Amino acid sequence: MPKLDIDSAPLKTGSVYPEPYNSQMAGRSSHRLGQAAGLTQFGVNIVYLEPGAVASLRHWHLREDEFAMVLTGELILSEDTGETVMRPGDCAAWKAGEAVGHRFVNRSAARASFLVVGAKADVEVATYTEVDMKIHIEGGTARFTYHDGSAWDGPRDLPQGDKQ
Repeated sequence: MPKLDIDSAPLKTGSVYPEPYNSQMAGRSSHRLGQAAGLTQFGVNIVYLEPGAVASLRHWHLREDEFAMVLTGELILSEDTGETVMRPGDCAAWKAGEAVGHRFVNRSAARASFLVVGAKADVEVATYTEVDMKIHIEGGTARFTYHDGSAWDGPRDLPQGDKQ
């Protein structure tokens, strides 16, 4: 495989989330390095967060391991269990099936970036822990539901005790 040209890799902005959550991802973009290389078993992305931006809703994966390393700037790793300041070289990882919601937040005044590597399961479910929503991915198609499995039809409050 020849050396990858990061600037030539597909650049994705925003998210696959329905509104109002997609709008909350303003200031987020990513170079899709795994896609540029034609990888099929795992994804590799460099995610860029402008000041004030968030990488995702807080989530955890049912079948996919995930690894992240901060490349530039300072980020806050926000997990269901608390927050951690992350600087260049700092790493974090989440094992598939462990219900620890996580995301990166840029609270600094400068752009920051991180490398994220994750498995690409044929069938995947990610649960969002701060909102009543799950994403089901199968065959490259995303479908959203509430935590109880019913079809997603817009934001609703989480039932008491349903922080997943």
